[in-house]
Amino acid sequence: MNNSRYRNFLVYILVGIAILVITMSFWGNNTSVPEISLSELAQDINAGRVQRLVVADNEITARYLDGSTAVSRKDPSLPAPEQLLALGVDPQKLQSIDLQNAAPSNIGAWLGILSSILPLLLLGGFIYLMLRQAQGSNNQALSFGKSRARMFTSDQPTVTFNDVAGVDEAKEELREVVEFLKEPEKFIQLGARIPKGVLLVGSPGTGKTLLAKAVAGEAGVPFFSISGSEFVEMFVGVGASRVRDLFDQAKRHSPCIVFVDEIDAVGRHRGAGLGGSHDEREQTLNQILVEMDGFDTDTNVIVIAATNRPDILDPALMRPGRFDRRVVLDRPDLRGREEILKVHVKGKPLASDVDLHALAKATPGFVGADIENLVNEAAIVAARKNKKSISQRDFEEAIERVLLGPERKSRIITERERQLVAYHEAGHAVAFHMLPYSDPVRKVTIVPRGMAGGVTWSMPEEDINYVTASRLRAQIAGALGGRAAEEIVFGEVTTGAMSDLDQVTKIARSMVKRYGMSDKLGPIIFGQKEELVFLGREIGEQRDYSEHVAEEIDHEVSKIISEEYERVKKLLIENRDKLDLLVQHLLEVETINQEEFLALMGEKVVPEFDPLAVKDAARRKAASDGDESPSAPKLGTAPSPAR
Repeated sequence: MNNSRYRNFLVYILVGIAILVITMSFWGNNTSVPEISLSELAQDINAGRVQRLVVADNEITARYLDGSTAVSRKDPSLPAPEQLLALGVDPQKLQSIDLQNAAPSNIGAWLGILSSILPLLLLGGFIYLMLRQAQGSNNQALSFGKSRARMFTSDQPTVTFNDVAGVDEAKEELREVVEFLKEPEKFIQLGARIPKGVLLVGSPGTGKTLLAKAVAGEAGVPFFSISGSEFVEMFVGVGASRVRDLFDQAKRHSPCIVFVDEIDAVGRHRGAGLGGSHDEREQTLNQILVEMDGFDTDTNVIVIAATNRPDILDPALMRPGRFDRRVVLDRPDLRGREEILKVHVKGKPLASDVDLHALAKATPGFVGADIENLVNEAAIVAARKNKKSISQRDFEEAIERVLLGPERKSRIITERERQLVAYHEAGHAVAFHMLPYSDPVRKVTIVPRGMAGGVTWSMPEEDINYVTASRLRAQIAGALGGRAAEEIVFGEVTTGAMSDLDQVTKIARSMVKRYGMSDKLGPIIFGQKEELVFLGREIGEQRDYSEHVAEEIDHEVSKIISEEYERVKKLLIENRDKLDLLVQHLLEVETINQEEFLALMGEKVVPEFDPLAVKDAARRKAASDGDESPSAPKLGTAPSPAR
């Protein structure tokens, strides 16, 4: 950087000198003072027209009474008065003239010198710059195989385990790695060896990179960070060269940590590229394998890698001796989300009504990155309202914006469409409320959000890890509630249920083909997924069943959807009064929250701390229908918001 600055400074100096010399030469060559001979000057002196003479080394400048000026050349070896007297100038006339001697000036000489050497200076500077540029290109070509890893030392601001929340088990696993780096003798004297590598596996946003930085911050050792895609270039051999250079730097700074983010960019199965191979990527992977567990392994360098696709990594990379440990970072549970919220709200002004536990309950499935974005959105909402602190309502509005999209209140719709949307959303809401094993309704609105004309927002009250068939059927029926309400009220259906139909079709087909929840076909998985490891995504399905079985699958999927559609239609017909009441209120206020909805449905608002009060009416109805025991565990996952 400094060399480039100096080269640019030199260029500016040369250009400035050239402009100065050219300007002064042009100025010197374009003087408008006329030149006369000494004899003519002598005649003018005798005639009394000269007022003043300025004598230099080789010229005399005459100033006339009329204000004009003229220059005469003289012999520099003789004084000016003697030369003028020799030409017949009257001594009295000469004495009456103001005669001055000019100070000696070297500007002309310097201009002559500069004008003569300037071409040489410019030519030399041009050659110098060309040589430096060639040298820089040569250095760049030689350093092309150098590692681009960024090193962070222990004296720089670091991240510690206190900055990481919601992944307590992963932190405990990595605390041992920190102890290995801090006190290796404690393990070596017992015959234990330092683990070569730790693979962090988790969904995007779960904090893999943050956790790796926390390990380096806790251990207080140098930390090299690089992305897997930075190894591979279009030139053959560059990736392997960068791997060698990276590990050479790491060995010089050992003990240290090398963090490779998105290692699946270079660690995919070998032989899985286009045409059967991908030589450059495979050479890079081979060099990584050698560096991690080759002959020269007596180093205190721990490699931490992160990926969200461990299934496509090469088996040689996953074996013990390379990545000895696999740490899984799952989506945080309720307590984990609350701890993450506490980390991200530090330093932000919160209002007294903010309840982090309630916010954690309202964000099932959120990972660390989602929660950070949520807190930031809440701060933006509060700033937009010119508030000095962030309130609970700001957080709730931020959750709605993140999950459902922004409101589009400026969208103009007809009264007929508005009534249609109200019945559609009311059908969803009444169905979700009355059906057993479905999630409670948190909000109903006919204000367009995102791409939807209205939204019915239902979310579970607790984290759910397993799904029962009854819960999946309730999700299908609730999603079909909007279409059923349209048919009951208007006698025909619209295109507004397109996303609902797509959702229920996927659920029903998964029940039959993936979950074995068909009584007729039994507990069998039909079809094997096909994917290209090099592409890292599913490209189709391998059919391992006959055409007859495919017909039976289609029949079972259609049967599940038809049964649930008839069930939700019957339910809405029986509760038509509640449907109409909800629609009437929606047309008046446009948005209804959970408390208002429960009041309209004739339910009591349940205190937050009562764990048994979970949709009492639905539980009583489930017990009376005998679909499933009321004491059965409440298992399942949250359906995506209807519409």
